[in-house]
Amino acid sequence: MKRSSSEWIKIIALPAAAWVAVHACIEFFYVAWGTGAAIGRFSPRWFALFVLYALLCAVFLTGAALALLRPERFEQMTQPFIRLRSRFSFLRWALVFFVLVFPAWFLQRTMWGIVFDGFYFRAMLWACAIFLVSSLLTRGNALIEWKPFLASLILTSSAFTIAISLQGVVDYPFSLGWSEGNRMWDYSMMFGRERYGLRPDQDVYVLLDTSRMFVGGLPFLIPNVTIEVVRLWIGLTLILPYFLAGLAAYIIANKNTRIWMLMTLWVFLFLRQGPIHAPLVLAAALTIFAWRKPFWLAIPIIIYAGYYAQASRFTWMFAPGLWIGMLELAGASLLNGKLERTHWIRAIALGAFGVFGGFILPKLMPLLKITTAPAGVAEVTEQVAEAGITPDFVTYAVTDQPLLWYRLLPNPTFETGILLGLVIAVLPIGILLVWLSASQKWILNLWQKLAIAAPLLAFLVVGLVSSAKIGGGGDLHNMDMFLIGIALTVFIAWVNGGSDVVMKHEMPLWTRLVLVAALVIPAGTPLAQLRSRSYGDEMDLLLVLTDTTEKRFLDMLPDTAAIDEALIEIQEAATYSKEFGEVLFIDQRQLLTFGYIKDIPFVGDYEKKILMNEALSTNYEYYESFYRDIASQRFSLIVVEPLRTPVKDSAFEFGEENNVWVKWVSIPVLCYYQEVQTYKEVNVMLLIPKRVPDDCSQSIPPKP
Repeated sequence: MKRSSSEWIKIIALPAAAWVAVHACIEFFYVAWGTGAAIGRFSPRWFALFVLYALLCAVFLTGAALALLRPERFEQMTQPFIRLRSRFSFLRWALVFFVLVFPAWFLQRTMWGIVFDGFYFRAMLWACAIFLVSSLLTRGNALIEWKPFLASLILTSSAFTIAISLQGVVDYPFSLGWSEGNRMWDYSMMFGRERYGLRPDQDVYVLLDTSRMFVGGLPFLIPNVTIEVVRLWIGLTLILPYFLAGLAAYIIANKNTRIWMLMTLWVFLFLRQGPIHAPLVLAAALTIFAWRKPFWLAIPIIIYAGYYAQASRFTWMFAPGLWIGMLELAGASLLNGKLERTHWIRAIALGAFGVFGGFILPKLMPLLKITTAPAGVAEVTEQVAEAGITPDFVTYAVTDQPLLWYRLLPNPTFETGILLGLVIAVLPIGILLVWLSASQKWILNLWQKLAIAAPLLAFLVVGLVSSAKIGGGGDLHNMDMFLIGIALTVFIAWVNGGSDVVMKHEMPLWTRLVLVAALVIPAGTPLAQLRSRSYGDEMDLLLVLTDTTEKRFLDMLPDTAAIDEALIEIQEAATYSKEFGEVLFIDQRQLLTFGYIKDIPFVGDYEKKILMNEALSTNYEYYESFYRDIASQRFSLIVVEPLRTPVKDSAFEFGEENNVWVKWVSIPVLCYYQEVQTYKEVNVMLLIPKRVPDDCSQSIPPKP
């Protein structure tokens, strides 16, 4: 007998709910067990909490069973809540806000996010939040309706993703990641050079484009800005640009405000899977805004979008031109199945102006003696503009560093690999777009399909090659142009019939499930990663609650005493050493930026990311001066991450990058300098010159 869709839902959903509820209780049990000896190995408090949580899971499972097996009975039971909901409108919105904020706050801003890190507990928490938000947003006589349910998925997913974007907002003075601290130093070089006592005409090379330096550097316009405020701004740059892209789409569509607020959140969710650097998202927002505008307004906007994109990264130079071509052709209305002449003219003209802004205008700028870079800052943009983007330059840019094609597949650096990660990110949306087109709910002719497929294919190829380059492949950020292209395709489909299909219940069950997957998948990783690292002072309690024997497994930031001790001793070492030579901060330059280390003359040479970048490119010419300086022991003290010399292979995370760093930096430096102190908890090593250096001729990489 052929089963109906509703029967299949019952067969699948109820066992799945039972599985999640039972395993969530098991995870809670392992947290509570071992906290005392009053009842078994429970403390009285944790035993009571476990019983309450088990009852909550039982109520959840009972409600799911009633809703699926006895919907009439379930509807009768929920009527009192529905009547109460309609009477207290303001309280309802306050509860929605609380339910949206509470899970993210609980997991990320309290110690319980460290303790309750299991998948099933978090899935239960998310399911309860979705249920409550859906039921509170529904206005009719039903407990939950389709559109409020979709809204709850977007809102809860967005809450998790916004929270994870702000995870690094702490006042911890040392670097939170491999380059996080030095990146703040990069940002400070546009508006905060006075912090280092630099002359206006003094060149300091920064491995960062003008656009990102400007966006990231804005907080340094605030006198005495703190590291926590700068981290807050960096977190906001992972949120706000995506909202601007959604706002540009809203201005074009001129539709229901609430719907487009949710669409803006979806754009944020989808693109944050990259994540994508803010300048490219801003260029995409400008491109969307230029769509359907009069020529006199669209032309300068798209020219600037192209110029702004290439000023950030030369591989982005053609993106706005291709995007606007997609929008103008694929987003146009058909007349008897054909595109009108005006649509072709607009698409070709605006696409050409986008290419002009990204490809030709940068070559003209040096001729016009125009520069947007601040004095004394060496910019990649200027170098590219002067050299010109030639075929030889592109070939060099692609081949100057090794290509690690295995990173397209699952590997230790990126668990899913680029290809599978990309499929997970875009497959649900791709299925929905194909279904809309195949079912004639979104009508496209051949030229419109080509206008979408050709740019997406080009973006895909560029992204895969960029992801395979050594130093990349750790996430999907190099698939940026492709992901934005998919988002624009969704936007085109939405304004050309897709919105009616979703909002008017014109979707079969299987496509609704695919749509739900498209809204759930982007939040899966943020939900799993929500946690705090700021409870180093509560380590003993955390070891008990997590049944962990080693502190390092909890990945906590150091406690206050360790941080203060490291800062005091680094300051003392730097103050003493400056009397005998220069003090070089290869790493941890933010300690100078925010005044944690004071009165040390700044040395701009040999920053960590630059050393790595030139090593990946085997730039011996750059390293000659570095080796000359360490051989002459120019620096009386070097502050760097702990240098180690083990060689690794592709079985390790970023194994090839480790080997390049060992070859070009660790081995040569440790030949001329010796460790005087290592602060493992804050990941800092202090090096001083060896009194009698070894024979280092074999430690320096030979000239090619």
